[in-house]
Amino acid sequence: MTTAPLLEMRGITKRYPGVLALSGVDFTLQAGEVNCLVGENGAGKSTLIKVLSGAVQKDGGTMSVGGQAAHVGSPADAQHLGIGVIYQDFKLVPALSVAENILLGSEPVHRRTPVIDRTAMEEKAASALGRLGEAIDTGIPVGHLSVAQQQMVEIAKALSRDVRILAMDEPTAPLTERETESLFRVIRSLKESGVGVIYISHRLEEIFEVGDRVTILRDGALVHTCTIGEIDRRGLIRKMVGRELENEYPRVSLERGKEILRTENLSSDRVTGVNLTLYRGEILGLAGLVGAGRSEFARLVFGADRKSEGRVFLDGREIDPASPHRAIREGIGLLTEDRNRYGLIMQMSIRENISLANLRAMLTGPFIDRRKEEAAARQLSEDLRIKSTGTGVIVETLSGGNRQKVVLARWLNTKARVLIFDEPTAGIDVGVKFEIYTLINRLAERGIGVIVISSDLPELLGICHRIAVMCEGRLTGIVEGGEATQEAVMTYAHRNRP
Repeated sequence: MTTAPLLEMRGITKRYPGVLALSGVDFTLQAGEVNCLVGENGAGKSTLIKVLSGAVQKDGGTMSVGGQAAHVGSPADAQHLGIGVIYQDFKLVPALSVAENILLGSEPVHRRTPVIDRTAMEEKAASALGRLGEAIDTGIPVGHLSVAQQQMVEIAKALSRDVRILAMDEPTAPLTERETESLFRVIRSLKESGVGVIYISHRLEEIFEVGDRVTILRDGALVHTCTIGEIDRRGLIRKMVGRELENEYPRVSLERGKEILRTENLSSDRVTGVNLTLYRGEILGLAGLVGAGRSEFARLVFGADRKSEGRVFLDGREIDPASPHRAIREGIGLLTEDRNRYGLIMQMSIRENISLANLRAMLTGPFIDRRKEEAAARQLSEDLRIKSTGTGVIVETLSGGNRQKVVLARWLNTKARVLIFDEPTAGIDVGVKFEIYTLINRLAERGIGVIVISSDLPELLGICHRIAVMCEGRLTGIVEGGEATQEAVMTYAHRNRP
C-alpha cells in the first residue's frame, strides 16, 4: 500500500491583475523529505509558498495534508495543520524582544491566570535558538540584531511551533558559513523526525547538498521534478532558464585605466587604516567573512557613516563624502546589501524609485516632470528587463530579482563614476545573476570603476579583475582575479593583521 504524501498540491492557480502567477502547478512532499523548489525570480515559488501558508488565497486547485483534504484560508489554518514558513522578507516586529517574536501568537501563560509566563517564554525561545547553535540574548529587541541574527530568529520561530511541514524561502541569504552549516544540521534532524521541508534557494550548491528531490518552476508553471541524483547543475540551470547557459560568470578582459578612487588610511570605529585604489574600467572584488568591515568601508566611501580619519580621492582630487547626498553629487553610488530596508521605498512605484537619486534631472522649473520621469524609467526598465505591467507598479509587489534591477536602474539614471555593489546577487536566480554580471561588465567597459562586495567567492573569482580581502576591519591582502583561488582569498580572510 502506497503511503499518501505528507503534502499534495494539485492544479494550484493564482492570478493577479495582468499576471498569471501560478498556472495549474502540482507539488508533492513526503514525510522526512527535502523537496527543493527552484526557478528564476518571478517563476512562482514564493507565491506557491504563500498559498501553502494561507497568506494568499488560490484561485484554483486542491490541497491535502497527510492524505486529508485541507483548506488553508489563513495563516492560523496553516499553523493548525502544522505548516510553518520562513519568508525571504522577515515577518518580525522590531520593537519586540527576541523571545516575544519567537513565541508571538503562542505565548505560554501561567496555569491559574491568563498572564504571559515570561520565564517559560524565555526558556522556550532559548531552546529554539539552541537547536540552531545560537546564543542570542532573548531579551533584546529584534530591531537591534544584525540581518543574519534576525534570520536565525525567524527560523527559531518556525521551529518552536512543532511543524510537520516547514517551507524555507532563501534561508541562508544573510547567513555566515558557520550559521549555514548549523541550519543544515537542523534540516537533517527535522528529516529524521519525519518533518517535510520545502527548500527554496538560488545557491545551487545548497540544492545538491541538502535536497532529496527538486521541483522546477518557470513562468508560473511546473517544468520538471526529479530526484537530486537524476539531474546535474548544468541540467538544472537549463530547465530553470529555458536555455543553455554556457558560462555562469562572464568576465571581460580590460586594460586597466587611470586611478579613479583612492582611500588613504580610511578609518572609523569598525574600519582601520584602509589604503585601496580603484581604476577606471576595473571590477574590484571585496571579500571577507561576515563582520570583516566590507560594508562599513563602503558606507564610509559613500558618506553614510562618518570617518574618524583618512582621506578619499576621486580622479586624483580629495573629496569629503560627508553624506550620501555629497557622494552622489561627486559621482559615487552604493547599492546596499539590504535592498528592501535601505535600497528601496517599498510603497512607491518603480518610476519613483528609479528617479530618487537624480531628481534634479527630472525637474521642469521647481516641479518634477512626470513625463521625463516616466521616459527614463520606461527606458531603463526595458534595458534591464524588469518584469512588471508598467513603471507605476509598486515595488513591494515585485520579485527579489526585479527589485534589485530597480535599484540598479536608479544608479544608471545618474552620472555615477564609481559604483559599489554590496551583495548584488543575494537571493537572485542564476538567470538574473548572469544579467547583472553582464551589466557590471558593461559598466566597466564604459570606464566606470566598480567595487563588488560579495560573500559568494565563486562569484568574485568569476567576474573580478582583482580581489581585495578584509579581516576585522583591516585590508589584509589583494590578489589578481586571474590568479586568485578560494584558498588564497580565505587565507587573507582569516588574517587579523596586514
